[in-house]
Amino acid sequence: MANAKEVMRPLVNFPEDLWCDRFLSLPFNNSEFESYTKQVEAKKETVKDMLVVSTTDPIEKMHLVNSLCRLGVSYHFENEIEEQLNHLFITLPKLLDDNDYDLHIVALVFQVFRFNGYKLPCGVFSKFQDGDGKFKEKVMGDVKGMVSFYEASHFRTNGEAILDEALDFTTKHLRSLANQSSTSPHLREYIENALFRPYHHSMQRLEAKLYISFYEKDESRNDILLNFAKYDFNRVQLLLQQELTVLSRWYKEQDLKSKFPYARHRVVEGLFYALGVYFEPRYAAGRNMLVKQSCLMSFIDDAYEAYGLYEELQYFTDAIERFDISSMDELPTANQKKLYETLLHVIGEAEYLVQKEGRSYAIPYTKDEWKKYVKAEQIECRRKQEKDVPTFDEYMETGMYTCATRLSMTQILIGMEEADQNAFHWILNSNNKYLKALQICCRLYNDIVSNEDEEKRGFKTASMCYMKQYNVSRKEAIEAFQAKIGDAWKDINEGCMRPTMGVPMQVVRATLNYQRLLDLVYRDNDGYTKPNISLQQLITKVLIQPIPLD
Repeated sequence: MANAKEVMRPLVNFPEDLWCDRFLSLPFNNSEFESYTKQVEAKKETVKDMLVVSTTDPIEKMHLVNSLCRLGVSYHFENEIEEQLNHLFITLPKLLDDNDYDLHIVALVFQVFRFNGYKLPCGVFSKFQDGDGKFKEKVMGDVKGMVSFYEASHFRTNGEAILDEALDFTTKHLRSLANQSSTSPHLREYIENALFRPYHHSMQRLEAKLYISFYEKDESRNDILLNFAKYDFNRVQLLLQQELTVLSRWYKEQDLKSKFPYARHRVVEGLFYALGVYFEPRYAAGRNMLVKQSCLMSFIDDAYEAYGLYEELQYFTDAIERFDISSMDELPTANQKKLYETLLHVIGEAEYLVQKEGRSYAIPYTKDEWKKYVKAEQIECRRKQEKDVPTFDEYMETGMYTCATRLSMTQILIGMEEADQNAFHWILNSNNKYLKALQICCRLYNDIVSNEDEEKRGFKTASMCYMKQYNVSRKEAIEAFQAKIGDAWKDINEGCMRPTMGVPMQVVRATLNYQRLLDLVYRDNDGYTKPNISLQQLITKVLIQPIPLD
């Protein structure tokens, strides 16, 4: 094996940690937290009555459920919402057929059902088409309806041509509306936000904060609901800040920056990632473990791609295969020993967590996925040394593992008491179209924004492989990837519909939120590697800046 002192390592000049020690000693304002809690608890009962008792009008009820979801407070009423939607899903389709509801109402009902896993048929929109199958001209003047229809079209599944057409139709007309001087600034902002980041494709906590600001300007708003959402957002934000302080101290105490100077240090971004998957207070322990595991995944990814040498990395791959402390003695470098020891420690923490919950079965799944992940990373390292460019299909076979989706799924489920053994079987089933779609999106999202950087470092990328196999330009390859992502979203949407093979909707929602997070983070650039471009601003909105209260 080559002596590390004699060999130039493939070091990458990653952007520095933006936050440094900012959150190490963030003070927790207990009196403010208690004040928020008091307001939330008082208003919660009133809102619950609104949902369960106050209205019998099914359309009003759907408006309320939509507001609860968009404002980020539906988690308080999961059972009540499910009970209401179970009933409404039986009665509302006929009501929509029998009444001449406008496009906004039909699209809103469609969104609420699909967002919560109920597959309302897309045929409810056919009445807005003329005899030639084109959308009627009158719907173009319904701006609110057009935005709702646009949002609804993102819940499309395979074979739903009317929603494919709706996406093209609404996108075109909303872009035109946003550019018209007659459109009010408030409405223009609402349209532009929807076009840039559809609600269904975005991080729910970020969308809650944005929607609160829009809802506040809505003349038909419910002030009780608005204030409930504001206090709840700020209360949860304080809890998340406290979690960030705990994680920052762990990071500092473990001396991870000194141990792994070659790597990306992203503990704050790690918490942003974790709360994108599940932000609810009850998942605090799960978030803690998810952040620690994602940090280790990042270190190991960087070890394979930005620090290690092929020959020495084989020892690390073999050690992961055994997952035993004695394997550390066989590792060739001090850095690998530290990395392996830290990984074992974090997995040990996760094991302790699930043992307390009677879910020890979870750990073998994540260990298994670690083994597959590093084997795939080792193959990528070997390909870097080879001159031949693999076919796109060969690249994707490995890339479906190096994207770490399967590994991430196990880490997400470790943090959820609802995730029983059936949930692990469901998400890791190799025949699961939903999982495959998540993997495709993750791999291609990453490649679209980082392919040129990775090629400069000698790696074979999806773009390079696709260009060679199909003899196309980089632009054409990326367009093909975007089409594949669009098709994958259809499989993802289908996979979220009930019945979910006995898997709790909370688990399904968390895995979907992972996909939404990727859509956000890789929207225009590699937000994790280069958080200063756009992610820093989003983190500030969600984790640092509270919502002003009256």
